[in-house]
Amino acid sequence: MPFTRPFVELCQGIGYQVELLCGTLLRIYDLPRRMRAVAEILYQGAVQGLQVVLLVGFFIGMIVSYQTGIELQRIGQQDQIGTIVAISMAREMGPFITCTILAATMGSSMAAELGTMAVSDELAALEVLSIDRIKLLVLPRLVAIAIAAPLLTILCDSIGIFGGGFVAQSQLHVSTQLYYDSAIEALRDPAQVLPLPKDLYAGLFKSSVFGLLIAVIGCSAGLRAQGGALGVGIATRAAVRDSIIAIIIANYFITWMLYQS
Repeated sequence: MPFTRPFVELCQGIGYQVELLCGTLLRIYDLPRRMRAVAEILYQGAVQGLQVVLLVGFFIGMIVSYQTGIELQRIGQQDQIGTIVAISMAREMGPFITCTILAATMGSSMAAELGTMAVSDELAALEVLSIDRIKLLVLPRLVAIAIAAPLLTILCDSIGIFGGGFVAQSQLHVSTQLYYDSAIEALRDPAQVLPLPKDLYAGLFKSSVFGLLIAVIGCSAGLRAQGGALGVGIATRAAVRDSIIAIIIANYFITWMLYQS
């Protein structure tokens, strides 16, 4: 029936993405041969987009610091600004902002590149030549973004905490020493799985999962593109949209899993 078609297409898309992820992970043994491609994608997506992550992270830290500081001033708890900014950046804002930017840059790029290859029959040519397109095209992209996401998250967390400290000192009259002491103290709670602060570990774990989602969704959208230039545009738009939706949904469940009492 017509009203069931979107649901069926959604299920088919998710099934294709799961199959693509599993197929890519089963081909991880071929990674040493693809390291040059991984390095190139990592440079194009992460290094060239580094300034965007740093700029957005800096201002996000400033916003969190200023908004929370105004409320904390009313109850005389300005010394907690560093704690709130550090935890907010490490747990939520750092990984979410970073991976949203990656979805808009690397995710869209993956969908556009593979979509162009799909509509121009380059993927069909690879199949005729018996070349595994998952090894050649998907594996390097998945590994590259899985590396880029946590590394950029660390930088985003750091610059966000620095931006929060700038606002705390200049606008809210909190001493720099007090701010950074409270921020460091807030991130000292160790995790049970790894010898890292729990909030930092949680944020890095989130960013790694988000990176895998972005890569799988972007590549699957490109590989399934059809219909010429219009189809490439639709695939690119769908990749960014679905990646952000997946990030938000996964964020809730990961937070629930890590912080349930």
